[in-house]
Amino acid sequence: MAGPGENLSIPPIKSIAAKCKHPQVRVVARDEDTEFVECQQCGEVFDAIEYRDMMLEEEELKKAADEIA
Repeated sequence: MAGPGENLSIPPIKSIAAKCKHPQVRVVARDEDTEFVECQQCGEVFDAIEYRDMMLEEEELKKAADEIA
């Protein structure tokens, strides 16, 4: 256990978080106008609106790729 003033090493962010498409999320917190969700695979927590935007962007990229193919 580290004492006062000692540097604690921070573990690196898992590479799965960078590759994860967040296929399954659950609500972990709510505020008056904000809802936060957590990915059940990688553990990343983010605003539900941000999650919706990510899904829409992913869908648009997939459509564009299908049109090119």
